Amino acid sequence: MLLDASLGKESLSINIENPFRADIDAMVKEIEAFTLSIDVPLKDVDLKGLIPKMIRGIAGCEDGCPSNAKGLVEKGFGNFEMKYIEGGILSAKTKVDEGKVLELRMFPDF
Repeated sequence: MLLDASLGKESLSINIENPFRADIDAMVKEIEAFTLSIDVPLKDVDLKGLIPKMIRGIAGCEDGCPSNAKGLVEKGFGNFEMKYIEGGILSAKTKVDEGKVLELRMFPDF
């Protein structure tokens, strides 16, 4: 799986080798370091809660694929605008510092 984080014209890609044993804390730290490197601190952005839900939405498939991804979009998560993109891609957007938008996109491996 691949997780892309973008803020403005800047982006970061994180490869998720094993989604069932993903190091969520390391991913959150990497995204926070990325946003800080472009002077945008993340305040009240629940990446630690969101990323596992996105992973399960794509890799979980307990109710059949892609129903979990679409279910996550229907339920939503916090202040994120969730979207399902054909091909099993999940997108989550939220406004951060001064109206800038942080977008996370998770891509499946199939």
